[in-house]
Amino acid sequence: MNNTTRLISASKSEIIKMNGRELKESIFKSEGRVVMGQHLIFASKGLVKNVTNTEIMKSFGADMIMLNTFNLKDLNDNPGMQGLSVKELKQRVNIPVGIYLGCPREDGYVPDKTYDVKGMLATEENILKAKEIGADFIVLGGNPGTGTSIQNIIDTTKKARKICGDDLLIMAGKWEDGITEKVLGDPLATKDAREVIKELIDAGADVIDLPAPGSRHGISVRMIRELVEFTHLYKPGTLAMTFLNSSVEGADQDTIRMIALKMKETGADIHAIGDGGFAGCTTPENIQQLSISLKGKPYTYFRMASTNR
Repeated sequence: MNNTTRLISASKSEIIKMNGRELKESIFKSEGRVVMGQHLIFASKGLVKNVTNTEIMKSFGADMIMLNTFNLKDLNDNPGMQGLSVKELKQRVNIPVGIYLGCPREDGYVPDKTYDVKGMLATEENILKAKEIGADFIVLGGNPGTGTSIQNIIDTTKKARKICGDDLLIMAGKWEDGITEKVLGDPLATKDAREVIKELIDAGADVIDLPAPGSRHGISVRMIRELVEFTHLYKPGTLAMTFLNSSVEGADQDTIRMIALKMKETGADIHAIGDGGFAGCTTPENIQQLSISLKGKPYTYFRMASTNR
């Protein structure tokens, strides 16, 4: 163990000094209380004029932020950034900020969407650019409707680790888009989830991403708990993240509170909440509720108020 401060109580001056390995240790030391918000960049400029959704989510208790639909091919085509670079955004929130990258399919199919899918694909060019512009971590998966398979994610994880080297934190898994292929933890899946997790870790994943019980149909605490245990035991030091999404992130606060406790029962290290809601993020009150349910009011208030400490 080094002297890295746990993330839930780390200040600006401590967080900005962390490299990828120190961030991983900082999350581990937080004992399952780290909250990650998700910011849908293409959707709009944000909930509040002249303030990004990332800043709002941090001010309501998020310890980390993941940028979704970030266009790496055209850095000027990212409405939710409000003209800020990733480094400038990090200077405003002073918490780790990462980028979601969709894993390309073998057949090269790219769906016709309202945002630039090619700009957020995990190509070699985009992975390198994410690192260069200051992302603290990358998240590898497949957005709904893209048809990304688990094997695509495994292959991309291996590629990303070779490109990025040892330092950048890599999160990978399948927690959404269970139409063409079931998510990890689904009892109807044809793939052995443990084998998938083993392959992801061997490919270089630092964090395994799993669906949150209560947010996706058919996903129970018991199944995700078993997968988290396997993740922690297969390669000690590997982390796990549960992801509350599938539009349930836009539910009422009582529902968020209930699912938060289920998420904590899984033993995961990071608990993420999706961007389904309004103007590119869930309601700020749901971020705050998730934070309070997972780490209590003192640590939530610390994160809300500690931007410049």
